[in-house]
Amino acid sequence: MATCDTCGTSILFGGVKVGDSRYCNQSCASKDVWKEMMRLVPEAEVEREVRAVHQGNCPRCNGPGPVDIYVSHKVFSALAFTRWSSHPIMACRSCGRGQQIKHALFSGVLGWWGFPFGLVITPVQVAKNLGGILGMSGPSQETPSPALTRTVHRALAAQRRASLTAASGQAQARL
Repeated sequence: MATCDTCGTSILFGGVKVGDSRYCNQSCASKDVWKEMMRLVPEAEVEREVRAVHQGNCPRCNGPGPVDIYVSHKVFSALAFTRWSSHPIMACRSCGRGQQIKHALFSGVLGWWGFPFGLVITPVQVAKNLGGILGMSGPSQETPSPALTRTVHRALAAQRRASLTAASGQAQARL
C-alpha cells in the first residue's frame, strides 16, 4: 500500500503522482514546493528541534511528552456515499490514543451504512485505529518518527521562508 510523501497517510485508491512522489490529494501535492525550502535548513538544526519537540510538552493538553505524530482514521457512510480519511495530529500518546478511540467509535457507528464501500472500508479503518490504540502501529516512545521529523523540518522551512520574505520586503522598502 502506498503512503503520501507529504503527510504519511496510506493511499488505498487513487492519489496524485508528481514525478517519483505520490500524494493522497492535491493539497498534499501542492506542499511539494516546501522540499526546496527544506533543503536550506541545516540537518543539525532539524535534529535539535525534532528532539526538543519530541521531549517537550504536548501541544494539545500541555502534559509531558514524548510528543509525536499520531494518525487516526475515520469513515462515514450513507447509502451509496462513503467517505474515509486519515487525520494526523501532533500530540502525546494519551491525546493520540484519545483521537484514535474517538474516530474508531465514530467509524464503528457511522461507517457501515454505505454499500459497498462502507462494508469494506469500515473494518479497515477501525482496525487501523485499534492497532494504534494497542500500540501495534504508530510511533515509538523512544525515538521520533519520520512523520514528526518531516513536520518539524517543514515548520523550520516555513520560518526560514517567512524571515527571507520579511527581509526581502524590508530591502525593497528601502529602495
